[in-house]
Amino acid sequence: MAKDEWTTGKLLGTSSAYWRSCTIHAGVELGVFTMLGTEEMNADQVCRQLGVDRRGVTVLLNALVALGLLDKEGDLFRNTGFSRTRLDRSSDRYVGHIILHHHHLVDGWAQLDQAVKKGRPVEKRSYGEERERQSFLLGMFNLAMEMAPEVARRVDLAGRRHLLDLGGGPGTYAIHFCRANPDLCATIFDRTTTEPFARRTVARFGLSDRIDFVGGDFNIDPIPGCYDVAWLSHILHSNGPEACERLLRKTVAAMEPGGLVLVHDFFLDDTMAAPLFPALFSLNMLINNPSGRSYGEGEVRAMLARAGVGQVERLPFRGGNDSGILSGTVA
Repeated sequence: MAKDEWTTGKLLGTSSAYWRSCTIHAGVELGVFTMLGTEEMNADQVCRQLGVDRRGVTVLLNALVALGLLDKEGDLFRNTGFSRTRLDRSSDRYVGHIILHHHHLVDGWAQLDQAVKKGRPVEKRSYGEERERQSFLLGMFNLAMEMAPEVARRVDLAGRRHLLDLGGGPGTYAIHFCRANPDLCATIFDRTTTEPFARRTVARFGLSDRIDFVGGDFNIDPIPGCYDVAWLSHILHSNGPEACERLLRKTVAAMEPGGLVLVHDFFLDDTMAAPLFPALFSLNMLINNPSGRSYGEGEVRAMLARAGVGQVERLPFRGGNDSGILSGTVA
Protein backbone atom coordinates (compact mmCIF):
# COMPACT_ATOMS: atom_id res chain seq x y z
CA MET A 1 0.00 0.00 0.00
CA ALA A 2 1.41 3.40 -0.97
CA LYS A 3 2.32 5.65 1.91
CA ASP A 4 0.92 9.16 2.18
CA GLU A 5 3.20 11.81 0.75
CA TRP A 6 4.84 14.05 3.31
CA THR A 7 4.45 17.82 3.11
CA THR A 8 5.93 20.53 5.30
CA GLY A 9 2.51 21.13 6.79
CA LYS A 10 2.04 17.46 7.62
CA LEU A 11 5.56 17.28 9.05
CA LEU A 12 5.06 20.25 11.37
CA GLY A 13 1.57 19.10 12.34
CA THR A 14 2.89 15.69 13.30
CA SER A 15 5.86 17.18 15.16
CA SER A 16 3.56 19.32 17.32
CA ALA A 17 0.77 16.73 17.69
CA TYR A 18 1.74 16.19 21.34
CA TRP A 19 0.25 19.63 22.08
CA ARG A 20 -3.17 18.16 21.39
CA SER A 21 -2.63 14.99 23.37
CA CYS A 22 -1.19 16.84 26.37
CA THR A 23 -4.22 19.19 26.35
CA ILE A 24 -6.52 16.15 26.58
CA HIS A 25 -4.33 14.60 29.27
CA ALA A 26 -4.53 17.78 31.37
CA GLY A 27 -8.31 17.92 31.03
CA VAL A 28 -8.65 14.33 32.24
CA GLU A 29 -5.97 14.63 34.93
CA LEU A 30 -7.61 17.74 36.40
CA GLY A 31 -11.08 16.19 36.18
CA VAL A 32 -12.54 18.94 34.00
CA PHE A 33 -14.98 16.68 32.14
CA THR A 34 -16.11 14.88 35.28
CA MET A 35 -16.65 18.13 37.17
CA LEU A 36 -18.73 19.63 34.35
CA GLY A 37 -20.82 16.48 34.01
CA THR A 38 -24.19 17.63 32.69
CA GLU A 39 -23.72 21.18 33.96
CA GLU A 40 -22.40 24.34 32.30
CA MET A 41 -20.02 26.70 34.09
CA ASN A 42 -17.92 29.77 33.45
CA ALA A 43 -14.18 29.87 34.00
CA ASP A 44 -14.52 31.38 37.48
CA GLN A 45 -16.77 28.53 38.61
CA VAL A 46 -14.44 25.93 37.16
CA CYS A 47 -11.51 27.69 38.81
CA ARG A 48 -13.16 27.53 42.24
CA GLN A 49 -14.37 23.95 41.84
CA LEU A 50 -10.97 22.61 40.80
CA GLY A 51 -8.86 24.90 42.96
CA VAL A 52 -6.65 25.95 40.04
CA ASP A 53 -5.37 29.20 38.55
CA ARG A 54 -7.93 31.20 36.57
CA ARG A 55 -5.62 32.10 33.71
CA GLY A 56 -4.47 28.49 33.38
CA VAL A 57 -7.92 26.94 33.41
CA THR A 58 -9.33 29.56 31.01
CA VAL A 59 -6.80 28.82 28.29
CA LEU A 60 -7.21 25.07 28.88
CA LEU A 61 -11.00 25.27 28.58
CA ASN A 62 -10.77 27.30 25.38
CA ALA A 63 -8.26 24.84 23.93
CA LEU A 64 -10.62 21.95 24.72
CA VAL A 65 -13.37 23.86 22.92
CA ALA A 66 -11.06 24.28 19.92
CA LEU A 67 -10.42 20.52 19.98
CA GLY A 68 -14.15 19.88 19.93
CA LEU A 69 -14.26 18.24 23.37
CA LEU A 70 -16.14 21.09 25.06
CA ASP A 71 -18.86 23.41 23.82
CA LYS A 72 -18.91 27.13 24.64
CA GLU A 73 -21.76 29.60 24.56
CA GLY A 74 -20.99 33.11 25.78
CA ASP A 75 -18.73 32.54 28.77
CA LEU A 76 -20.24 29.17 29.68
CA PHE A 77 -18.51 25.83 29.04
CA ARG A 78 -20.14 22.40 28.88
CA ASN A 79 -19.31 18.87 27.81
CA THR A 80 -20.09 17.68 24.32
CA GLY A 81 -22.11 14.50 24.04
CA PHE A 82 -18.92 12.60 23.26
CA SER A 83 -16.92 13.93 26.20
CA ARG A 84 -19.86 13.35 28.54
CA THR A 85 -19.90 9.71 27.46
CA ARG A 86 -16.16 9.03 27.24
CA LEU A 87 -14.40 11.46 29.58
CA ASP A 88 -16.76 11.85 32.55
CA ARG A 89 -15.95 9.29 35.25
CA SER A 90 -19.64 8.82 36.03
CA SER A 91 -20.18 7.27 32.59
CA ASP A 92 -19.93 3.48 32.25
CA ARG A 93 -18.12 4.11 28.93
CA TYR A 94 -15.38 6.26 30.50
CA VAL A 95 -11.96 5.80 28.86
CA GLY A 96 -10.00 8.26 30.98
CA HIS A 97 -7.89 5.53 32.58
CA ILE A 98 -6.06 4.74 29.34
CA ILE A 99 -5.62 8.47 28.71
CA LEU A 100 -3.96 8.81 32.14
CA HIS A 101 -1.72 5.86 31.24
CA HIS A 102 -0.72 7.72 28.06
CA HIS A 103 -0.06 10.79 30.23
CA HIS A 104 2.32 8.75 32.40
CA LEU A 105 4.26 7.68 29.28
CA VAL A 106 4.94 11.20 27.96
CA ASP A 107 8.09 11.80 30.02
CA GLY A 108 9.69 8.67 28.60
CA TRP A 109 8.76 9.50 25.00
CA ALA A 110 10.35 12.94 25.43
CA GLN A 111 13.62 11.05 25.99
CA LEU A 112 13.32 8.70 23.02
CA ASP A 113 16.64 9.87 21.57
CA GLN A 114 18.40 8.76 24.76
CA ALA A 115 16.64 5.40 24.76
CA VAL A 116 17.78 4.87 21.15
CA LYS A 117 21.36 5.84 22.04
CA LYS A 118 21.49 3.46 24.99
CA GLY A 119 19.21 0.74 23.65
CA ARG A 120 17.34 0.47 26.93
CA PRO A 121 14.61 2.16 28.99
CA VAL A 122 15.15 5.67 30.29
CA GLU A 123 14.63 7.00 33.79
CA LYS A 124 11.22 8.63 33.98
CA ARG A 125 9.22 10.76 36.36
CA SER A 126 7.26 8.68 38.84
CA TYR A 127 3.57 9.36 39.43
CA GLY A 128 3.48 6.76 42.19
CA GLU A 129 3.58 2.98 41.71
CA GLU A 130 0.00 2.36 42.83
CA ARG A 131 -1.38 5.20 40.72
CA GLU A 132 0.48 4.06 37.62
CA ARG A 133 -0.61 0.45 38.17
CA GLN A 134 -4.23 1.51 38.51
CA SER A 135 -4.23 3.65 35.37
CA PHE A 136 -2.51 0.85 33.42
CA LEU A 137 -4.84 -1.94 34.54
CA LEU A 138 -8.01 0.08 34.20
CA GLY A 139 -6.67 1.53 30.95
CA MET A 140 -6.28 -2.01 29.60
CA PHE A 141 -9.87 -2.57 30.70
CA ASN A 142 -10.92 0.54 28.73
CA LEU A 143 -9.23 -0.77 25.58
CA ALA A 144 -10.39 -4.35 25.97
CA MET A 145 -13.99 -3.30 26.51
CA GLU A 146 -13.90 -1.76 23.05
CA MET A 147 -12.81 -5.02 21.39
CA ALA A 148 -13.68 -7.96 23.66
CA PRO A 149 -17.36 -8.25 22.69
CA GLU A 150 -16.45 -8.43 18.99
CA VAL A 151 -13.58 -10.87 19.63
CA ALA A 152 -15.90 -13.13 21.63
CA ARG A 153 -18.38 -13.13 18.73
CA ARG A 154 -15.75 -13.90 16.12
CA VAL A 155 -13.72 -16.59 17.94
CA ASP A 156 -15.47 -19.98 17.94
CA LEU A 157 -15.13 -21.59 21.37
CA ALA A 158 -18.05 -24.00 20.96
CA GLY A 159 -17.40 -27.12 23.05
CA ARG A 160 -14.49 -25.56 24.96
CA ARG A 161 -14.75 -25.86 28.74
CA HIS A 162 -11.85 -24.11 30.48
CA LEU A 163 -10.06 -20.99 29.25
CA LEU A 164 -6.70 -19.74 30.48
CA ASP A 165 -6.53 -15.94 30.32
CA LEU A 166 -2.77 -15.56 30.67
CA GLY A 167 -1.72 -12.18 32.02
CA GLY A 168 -5.40 -11.27 31.80
CA GLY A 169 -5.31 -8.23 34.10
CA PRO A 170 -8.89 -7.28 34.98
CA GLY A 171 -10.15 -10.30 33.01
CA THR A 172 -12.08 -8.39 30.37
CA TYR A 173 -11.64 -11.01 27.64
CA ALA A 174 -12.34 -13.90 30.00
CA ILE A 175 -15.58 -12.15 30.94
CA HIS A 176 -16.75 -11.70 27.37
CA PHE A 177 -15.71 -15.19 26.28
CA CYS A 178 -17.75 -16.60 29.18
CA ARG A 179 -20.71 -14.36 28.38
CA ALA A 180 -20.69 -15.60 24.79
CA ASN A 181 -20.19 -19.27 25.80
CA PRO A 182 -22.45 -20.31 28.70
CA ASP A 183 -20.65 -23.64 29.26
CA LEU A 184 -17.20 -22.04 29.51
CA CYS A 185 -15.33 -21.24 32.72
CA ALA A 186 -12.04 -19.34 32.91
CA THR A 187 -8.95 -18.79 35.03
CA ILE A 188 -7.07 -15.48 35.01
CA PHE A 189 -3.38 -15.98 35.72
CA ASP A 190 -1.59 -12.74 36.56
CA ARG A 191 0.45 -11.02 39.26
CA THR A 192 -1.09 -10.93 42.72
CA THR A 193 -1.21 -7.12 42.62
CA THR A 194 -3.77 -7.47 39.83
CA GLU A 195 -6.14 -9.69 41.80
CA PRO A 196 -8.28 -6.96 43.46
CA PHE A 197 -8.95 -5.30 40.09
CA ALA A 198 -9.78 -8.62 38.44
CA ARG A 199 -12.13 -9.85 41.15
CA ARG A 200 -14.02 -6.54 41.24
CA THR A 201 -14.40 -6.54 37.46
CA VAL A 202 -15.55 -10.16 37.31
CA ALA A 203 -18.04 -9.55 40.14
CA ARG A 204 -19.37 -6.50 38.31
CA PHE A 205 -20.42 -8.81 35.45
CA GLY A 206 -21.84 -11.45 37.81
CA LEU A 207 -19.35 -14.14 36.79
CA SER A 208 -17.49 -14.85 40.03
CA ASP A 209 -18.78 -18.43 40.01
CA ARG A 210 -17.26 -19.12 36.57
CA ILE A 211 -14.06 -17.05 36.52
CA ASP A 212 -11.29 -17.65 39.03
CA PHE A 213 -7.99 -15.84 39.63
CA VAL A 214 -4.59 -17.42 40.28
CA GLY A 215 -1.70 -15.18 41.29
CA GLY A 216 1.79 -15.65 39.93
CA ASP A 217 4.47 -14.43 37.52
CA PHE A 218 4.08 -16.34 34.27
CA ASN A 219 7.73 -15.74 33.42
CA ILE A 220 8.84 -17.52 36.62
CA ASP A 221 6.04 -19.63 38.06
CA PRO A 222 4.48 -22.75 36.52
CA ILE A 223 0.98 -22.35 35.11
CA PRO A 224 -1.35 -24.43 37.30
CA GLY A 225 -4.34 -26.32 35.96
CA CYS A 226 -5.25 -27.88 32.63
CA TYR A 227 -7.03 -26.00 29.85
CA ASP A 228 -8.53 -26.60 26.43
CA VAL A 229 -8.16 -22.97 25.27
CA ALA A 230 -5.54 -20.34 26.09
CA TRP A 231 -5.82 -16.61 25.40
CA LEU A 232 -2.59 -14.59 25.33
CA SER A 233 -3.55 -10.98 24.68
CA HIS A 234 -0.74 -8.41 24.39
CA ILE A 235 1.65 -10.62 26.34
CA LEU A 236 4.42 -11.42 23.87
CA HIS A 237 5.36 -7.80 23.14
CA SER A 238 6.38 -7.32 26.79
CA ASN A 239 9.04 -10.03 26.52
CA GLY A 240 12.21 -10.72 24.58
CA PRO A 241 12.29 -13.57 22.03
CA GLU A 242 13.73 -16.19 24.42
CA ALA A 243 11.15 -15.37 27.09
CA CYS A 244 8.37 -15.59 24.48
CA GLU A 245 9.56 -19.05 23.46
CA ARG A 246 9.62 -20.22 27.10
CA LEU A 247 6.18 -18.74 27.77
CA LEU A 248 4.61 -20.45 24.75
CA ARG A 249 6.14 -23.81 25.72
CA LYS A 250 4.87 -23.34 29.27
CA THR A 251 1.40 -22.52 27.96
CA VAL A 252 1.35 -25.62 25.75
CA ALA A 253 2.41 -27.74 28.73
CA ALA A 254 -0.75 -26.62 30.55
CA MET A 255 -3.00 -27.52 27.60
CA GLU A 256 -4.95 -30.64 26.74
CA PRO A 257 -4.13 -32.30 23.40
CA GLY A 258 -6.13 -30.49 20.75
CA GLY A 259 -6.30 -27.39 22.91
CA LEU A 260 -6.72 -24.06 21.16
CA VAL A 261 -4.01 -21.39 21.56
CA LEU A 262 -4.98 -17.82 20.67
CA VAL A 263 -2.34 -15.07 20.49
CA HIS A 264 -3.62 -11.49 20.21
CA ASP A 265 -1.02 -8.80 19.61
CA PHE A 266 0.28 -6.01 17.38
CA PHE A 267 1.84 -8.01 14.53
CA LEU A 268 4.31 -6.50 12.10
CA ASP A 269 4.47 -7.75 8.53
CA ASP A 270 7.53 -9.48 7.11
CA THR A 271 9.31 -6.17 6.45
CA MET A 272 9.13 -5.41 10.22
CA ALA A 273 8.38 -1.80 9.19
CA ALA A 274 4.56 -1.88 8.89
CA PRO A 275 1.82 -1.37 9.94
CA LEU A 276 2.55 1.98 11.57
CA PHE A 277 1.21 1.43 15.08
CA PRO A 278 3.06 -1.84 15.78
CA ALA A 279 6.27 -0.17 14.50
CA LEU A 280 5.76 2.79 16.84
CA PHE A 281 4.80 0.44 19.67
CA SER A 282 8.25 -1.14 19.45
CA LEU A 283 9.64 2.28 20.34
CA ASN A 284 7.28 2.43 23.32
CA MET A 285 8.72 -0.89 24.47
CA LEU A 286 12.28 0.41 23.98
CA ILE A 287 11.49 3.35 26.26
CA ASN A 288 9.72 1.33 28.95
CA ASN A 289 10.83 -2.30 28.73
CA PRO A 290 14.31 -3.89 28.74
CA SER A 291 13.61 -6.45 26.02
CA GLY A 292 10.05 -6.24 24.65
CA ARG A 293 9.05 -5.24 21.13
CA SER A 294 6.44 -5.86 18.46
CA TYR A 295 6.93 -9.15 16.64
CA GLY A 296 6.42 -10.04 13.02
CA GLU A 297 3.57 -12.43 12.27
CA GLY A 298 6.07 -14.84 10.76
CA GLU A 299 8.18 -14.75 13.93
CA VAL A 300 5.20 -15.66 16.10
CA ARG A 301 4.10 -18.42 13.74
CA ALA A 302 7.59 -19.94 14.03
CA MET A 303 7.55 -19.62 17.84
CA LEU A 304 4.19 -21.38 18.01
CA ALA A 305 5.40 -24.19 15.77
CA ARG A 306 8.50 -24.74 17.93
CA ALA A 307 6.28 -24.83 21.02
CA GLY A 308 4.16 -27.64 19.54
CA VAL A 309 1.26 -25.65 18.12
CA GLY A 310 0.10 -26.62 14.65
CA GLN A 311 -2.51 -25.52 12.12
CA VAL A 312 -1.65 -21.88 12.83
CA GLU A 313 -3.82 -19.36 11.00
CA ARG A 314 -4.54 -15.65 11.13
CA LEU A 315 -8.15 -15.08 12.10
CA PRO A 316 -10.21 -12.56 10.06
CA PHE A 317 -10.12 -9.95 12.80
CA ARG A 318 -8.49 -6.54 12.79
CA GLY A 319 -8.65 -4.68 16.07
CA GLY A 320 -7.78 -1.15 17.08
CA ASN A 321 -4.20 -0.15 16.25
CA ASP A 322 -3.90 -3.08 13.83
CA SER A 323 -4.00 -5.85 16.40
CA GLY A 324 -4.61 -9.36 15.11
CA ILE A 325 -5.17 -12.91 16.35
CA LEU A 326 -3.18 -16.03 15.50
CA SER A 327 -4.89 -19.34 16.26
CA GLY A 328 -3.43 -22.83 16.48
CA THR A 329 -4.00 -26.23 18.10
CA VAL A 330 -1.77 -28.21 20.44
CA ALA A 331 -0.50 -31.32 18.70
